[in-house]
Amino acid sequence: MPHLTVRLPEARLAGRETALITALTGAVAEVYGEWARDLVVVHLDGIQPGRWGIGGRPADDASPAMTFGIREAALTRPGGGEIAARLVAGLTEAVVSVLGPQARSGTSVELVATPEGRSGLGGVISA
Repeated sequence: MPHLTVRLPEARLAGRETALITALTGAVAEVYGEWARDLVVVHLDGIQPGRWGIGGRPADDASPAMTFGIREAALTRPGGGEIAARLVAGLTEAVVSVLGPQARSGTSVELVATPEGRSGLGGVISA
């Protein structure tokens, strides 16, 4: 189950929640296929003013920082590098489609690969 956490200043998020969830879910489905759409979990974390900093200074207009949890096998199998590139590009484009082109250059995407047997669902280790 792909998990995506997006952190951005609250002022940039307010009123755009549904559009971001829809666009980000669509981006993941574009890479994995429609079967994955219903499995995508998106968490939007709005950061209050003064609680985001870059270079030692508050940055209340910062672009989103995304963390995408994915099974390690998806990135280590043949074609895994292409999957990673498509995810980074697609998720960035999803953000740009909602927040505008000024968000592109600062948007970060971190792919966090979880080894087999290191995650669980409903209290049970996932295979």
